[in-house]
Amino acid sequence: MHRVARNLVLSCLSTVAVAPTLAMAATPTEQAVLAPIQALFDGMGRYDKNAILAEVQPEGSVALLRGGKVVRMTLAQFADHIKPSKDRIEERIHDPLIRIDDDIAMVWAPYEFLLNGKVVHCGTDVINLVRDNQRWVISGISDNSRNNCPSS
Repeated sequence: MHRVARNLVLSCLSTVAVAPTLAMAATPTEQAVLAPIQALFDGMGRYDKNAILAEVQPEGSVALLRGGKVVRMTLAQFADHIKPSKDRIEERIHDPLIRIDDDIAMVWAPYEFLLNGKVVHCGTDVINLVRDNQRWVISGISDNSRNNCPSS
């Protein structure tokens, strides 16, 4: 009986440990909130300013914490900041915490930024979204950045 109770406890603990991953985008609404974020990242990877701008409110705000300083710009300026290059860039989020209330949403997620397939920095993205004309769009982004990241 003792072994059965122990196995039950371990089973419950392992379920708790993976619950955030399983709930990443459990509902269609959560998937809809994550869609413009992935589309933004895809646009960045293609250096496609128009694709980036299609997912954001251009007047929205960006706050990037770099080297202990806050770099501020609008989302339109951020789109201009992504200049074409021969380098491949990719941003990945994982284990997002998604909060939705009516027509506003927030996603808090760890990220890795890759340059030519190698992680060059990581941190946390905080992305605010609003529903405009039945479509989720990004209204603001904040992130921090560090270089001591696990390699992928």
